[in-house]
Amino acid sequence: MTDTTRAYALRKRLDLPYAQAVEQVTAALKEQGFGVLTEINVQATLKQKLDADFRQYVILGACNPTLAHQALTAELEVGLLLPCNVIVYEDDGGSVVSIGDPVAILGVANNTGLEAIGQEARTRLQQALHNLTD
Repeated sequence: MTDTTRAYALRKRLDLPYAQAVEQVTAALKEQGFGVLTEINVQATLKQKLDADFRQYVILGACNPTLAHQALTAELEVGLLLPCNVIVYEDDGGSVVSIGDPVAILGVANNTGLEAIGQEARTRLQQALHNLTD
C-alpha cells in the first residue's frame, strides 16, 4: 500500500482486486458524506466506441451535497469543476485510487470564498483514502 500526492491529485495504491477496490472506495466516500452521482466505465466505453482493449478503469463523480451547495453559492460557474472525480484502475495485480484535489481544482476559480470549501472537501477525501485497506 503506497500513498502519494501529486499537485492535482490524492492517490493510494491498494493490494486489492479492482472490483473490491471500487466497492471499498464507494463505501469510504459515503462515510465522508459523498455520494456517487456518475460512474463511467472507461474500459467498456473504449471497447464499444473504438474496439480498443484497456485495463479496468472507472471514473466516479463524487458529490458532497452540502459542500457543493456552498461552492455553488460562492460562485455559480464552479459547477464546471464539479463533481469531484475519483478514478479507480487495475495496476500490477492491485488497484490504484486517485482523487482530484479539490483545493487545486477549485483554485483555478481564483475565488477566496471557495478556499475553505476546498479544504473541507480535501480533508474528507483524504480521510476516505486513509480508510481504505488492503
